[in-house]
Amino acid sequence: MERMQTHPTSYPTDLKNEEWDYIESLVPTAKCGKGKRGRPTKLDRRSLVNAVFYVVRSGCAWRMLPSDFGPWQTVYGYFRRWSQDWTWRFMHDALRDCLRKTEDRKVAPTAAIIDSQSVKTPDQAGERGYDAGKKVSGRKRHLAVDTLGLILAVTITSAAVQDRDAAKNLITSECRSSGPMGAIWEHWSSGSSSFGLLAS
Repeated sequence: MERMQTHPTSYPTDLKNEEWDYIESLVPTAKCGKGKRGRPTKLDRRSLVNAVFYVVRSGCAWRMLPSDFGPWQTVYGYFRRWSQDWTWRFMHDALRDCLRKTEDRKVAPTAAIIDSQSVKTPDQAGERGYDAGKKVSGRKRHLAVDTLGLILAVTITSAAVQDRDAAKNLITSECRSSGPMGAIWEHWSSGSSSFGLLAS
């Protein structure tokens, strides 16, 4: 069991032993699988995950990753590979399903809540649009959560995309993976806790 990490410095974003125990079996073995080339990484899986968490939580650039985590190119390489093969999605969904069970809920949710947030992005940041309602130029995050607040699906669009249009894609995506929903609410009142029944 990889309870020790290879980077010598402890950071607030590092996984605790009990947290690592939950996800250890879900993290792929480095350089495993048929057709993999190159020397095995000197970083253990736990340190790779800790390095990714450091970047995500601190918001720093990959090149600014502390050197005791190892080469930033190696860490980024695994982050990108695990993003492309859906490893992160698999880990997230497995933990969500486990938590739902501990709350005596069915693994497949029967209800969802949808909300969105528009954020400013610079001109060179790729696709962007103007949200006339919130007067923001950039992108929009669309999120579907269960009644416990656990993420079911997320999509990123131009800020110009209407919430109702993006909601259709979220609903389709989630129903495809978890099955039909009994009810779906949309958070429609900005700055309050008002919700509208979108589908049932």
